[in-house]
Amino acid sequence: MAPDWVESAGWPTAGALDRDRVEARLDRLVRTNRFTIAVVFPVTGAVLLLASALGWFAPAVAALPAALATRLAWLPEALAFNPWLVLVGVVVMRLPLVAGVAPLVDRKATLALVALAAYAYGIEFVGVTTGWPYGAFEYGVALGPMLGGVPLALPVFFFPLVLNSYLLCLLLLGDLARSPWVRLPVVVATVVGIDLVLDPGAVALGFWAYDGGGAFYGVPWSNYAGWVLSATVAVGAFDFGLDREALLARLDDCPFMLDDMVSFVILWGGVNAAFGNWVPVALAGLFAAGLVVTDRFDVPTRPRWAT
Repeated sequence: MAPDWVESAGWPTAGALDRDRVEARLDRLVRTNRFTIAVVFPVTGAVLLLASALGWFAPAVAALPAALATRLAWLPEALAFNPWLVLVGVVVMRLPLVAGVAPLVDRKATLALVALAAYAYGIEFVGVTTGWPYGAFEYGVALGPMLGGVPLALPVFFFPLVLNSYLLCLLLLGDLARSPWVRLPVVVATVVGIDLVLDPGAVALGFWAYDGGGAFYGVPWSNYAGWVLSATVAVGAFDFGLDREALLARLDDCPFMLDDMVSFVILWGGVNAAFGNWVPVALAGLFAAGLVVTDRFDVPTRPRWAT
């Protein structure tokens, strides 16, 4: 029997759970907390990541009164690139996309997602162990639990980069998106553009490093050749698994569906700006412009608690 507080709060008991109710609650959770998820989390995440990379935590603790600094001496090491903080923050920022797409996931979409997850794990393992197709690299920070040098939560990091690009391109292309000869290459190019923002910032933070560095803010061009391959596979999987007309209808009904891309622009645009990576900053600005043009950069400007 469920505790009284569960029933009084309106949450379904274990026996009463069903997909529609879970999706409706997730939808309501995201709608109610859009500013927190899309703005507060990426801003906080950018500050914490920069503090970790630049060593801000230890001086901040040392500046406290001696007794308090002694008690908090453990804090810098606990906060710096904490893998669980990184993972939880990413999961929260993904919630708008998950809530938006969840009602459209049927057996065909599930098959595509499972196949794409297998590809993502496989190609990442090959990349870490052989250097193909992205170039020789190694992780410098644990992005949550790792197995064989690969983050177990890899789909949480990778899938949204592709799906956000797919959704934005559907909106920008309009009727042109009906042609796969237009839709697919444009989305693949957009995914590679996303990585032109992500990878320089991640390298600057020390998330991973390429052997010998690279010409584009420490990233070799081979990485982007690898991303063309992986983006093509991933875009093809989403194009196969998800109904395009249903996606467009859901986009019309779900104003927060691209909030995860808003978070991406804020977080990685901010990180790159902090390190003076101005080309990635400009690219992040282009993605922000795309969100504005499609009327998706409409996150409330004030948090719910301030109204």
